[in-house]
Amino acid sequence: MKICFATHNPNKLKEVRQILGDRFDVVGLHDIGCDEEIPEDGITLDENSHIKAAFVAKKFKINCFADDTGLEVEALDGAPGVYSARYAGEQKDNQANIRLLLEKLQGHANRRARFRTVITLLVDGVEHQFDGVVDGHITTELKGHEGFGYDPVFVPEGHTTTFAEMSAAAKNEISHRGRAMHKLVAFLQS
Repeated sequence: MKICFATHNPNKLKEVRQILGDRFDVVGLHDIGCDEEIPEDGITLDENSHIKAAFVAKKFKINCFADDTGLEVEALDGAPGVYSARYAGEQKDNQANIRLLLEKLQGHANRRARFRTVITLLVDGVEHQFDGVVDGHITTELKGHEGFGYDPVFVPEGHTTTFAEMSAAAKNEISHRGRAMHKLVAFLQS
């Protein structure tokens, strides 16, 4: 089955292709000729995920899914949340986002956080949503060189290494996106 993952982010596309393997022919926005930035003006992850999937399905007449992911930090009342990618500004600079996060957490003993992903799937005009959550905590310094986004400062519960210190396969087994994708795959195969 050919399906579009509504993203311009090559890291996300690579991660999703690794999770899905050869079960589906997953194409990204660039592959279908969509080079425009899709608005993400929802106030929740669910809304942004829906907005992106609906935009692509309507404009390109293709079955698709979109995700929105947020890092929710307890001591920051759930921030950066839906604004995770642009926490330090519209330029979506991962390093600037991490610096700002660590700065805001200085002096906080509570460093509990969770990653949450919401996926909206649109197949033949019917919408379904799936979510995945992984709890953990934020480190005081960056560790590791794998992954992307906040991976160098996030240690999942039950582990001693950050997502950025894990192999892609190990991360995908336990990650928020991996958990949501497994629900998506189970649905598509049923």
